[in-house]
Amino acid sequence: MVTSCDKFLDITPTGKVIAHTGEEFRALLTYEYKYIPEDRGLASFRSDEFQFDRSSTSSEDYASFFDIWAWNDTAQQSTTTQFGWRRYYHAIYISNYIIEHQNEITDATKNEISQLVGESYMMRAYMHFLLVNLYADAYTACNPQNTRGIPLQLKADVKTVPSCSSIDSVYQSILSDIDSAIQNMNVSSWDLGLNYRFSIRSAKAIRARVLLYMGNWKDALAQSAEVLEEYGTLVDLTQKNAVIPCRYDSPENILALEQVMTNLYKGAGQPSKELVKSYRDGDGRKSNYYKQITSSSTTLLKGGSNEFCCSIRTAELYLIAAESALETGDTARSVSYLCSLLQMRYSEKAWKGDKNKEGYESEIRRMSVQELRNTIYEERRKELAFEGLRWFDLRRCGRPELTKTYQNESFTLYNKDSRYTIGFPPEVIQANPGLTKWNQ
Repeated sequence: MVTSCDKFLDITPTGKVIAHTGEEFRALLTYEYKYIPEDRGLASFRSDEFQFDRSSTSSEDYASFFDIWAWNDTAQQSTTTQFGWRRYYHAIYISNYIIEHQNEITDATKNEISQLVGESYMMRAYMHFLLVNLYADAYTACNPQNTRGIPLQLKADVKTVPSCSSIDSVYQSILSDIDSAIQNMNVSSWDLGLNYRFSIRSAKAIRARVLLYMGNWKDALAQSAEVLEEYGTLVDLTQKNAVIPCRYDSPENILALEQVMTNLYKGAGQPSKELVKSYRDGDGRKSNYYKQITSSSTTLLKGGSNEFCCSIRTAELYLIAAESALETGDTARSVSYLCSLLQMRYSEKAWKGDKNKEGYESEIRRMSVQELRNTIYEERRKELAFEGLRWFDLRRCGRPELTKTYQNESFTLYNKDSRYTIGFPPEVIQANPGLTKWNQ
């Protein structure tokens, strides 16, 4: 299908889209699926997941990623990798085109057309969601009604000069598009190999994430609980030869769209020592997510190939439900969701304990609300490490001070630092200087 799509795009006039049949419209959307930016992985360098040092960072990796890692946003090397922009809006344009021309699609059933339109709404929603989390303040860290967001593109008009909408307007558009996606789609979940496509299940799962990022605890809980009631499968990491949960063929995978941690990103640094040490004895994630090479060297087992395409999975839904239940005052339900996940991660001895030492489960069940909140945040960090979510979590959960060291030089991202929001790419500002102006 991808080859077919490439051939189809080759014969269209430059700057124009000509599609008639359902197969041709499907090819257009498949092309966009193929080239989703890998910026969630790139954002991992800005978080506290990676460490850089002489032994693990080549000159090429230093040139490409060091400024991102050190939060140097004002005087970057010319070789520094840039976060995406054009690819997002290209995908949004194609989505808009399909939505606007749905009544002109030929040689396709009504259900096929409706599914294609639903996926297009979902593509538009997800691209706007990624953009607003890269280039605008976190929803919970500002007044979203009066804070600059990103340009909302809801029409397939290349002549439009984009201007920014408020963060709240962007999020409301995202939620509206997800609702439209669910109403149009008729595929609950795709078979393995096609599970990069949006489905009803993945739309609901992403909706739970969006609501979490908005601090809408009640709806986030209801949505995550609905998904888990239908499909709550978890991988038992206490068993030998367990499938890494973020693989495309993992039973946990709900949407295998993005290859977050590419081979290039994976090899640029090492997992931070502090992160690796944070895993408790008996935690199966440590041996499944990392490999100890030497006493001072660890390599990441997650990522490095397109087998690790994962945009959202069930473990994240358990953590969304646990956090949301806690914030709505239902501590018992929060503990239940958290324990359901963690009992599939820890050995029986570590989880249940023995006569010499109590298990982790007992600790969790007697925690105060604040202790439980901190534990959920920490378990998100360990469970979803290097899956492109840590930077977003840091942004929405207080924007704490972070310090990194490279060759005895320290770099600090201060508490609530403005660098928790990435600036628009320079070429975008050059093309549209008015984009940075924000009038409420």
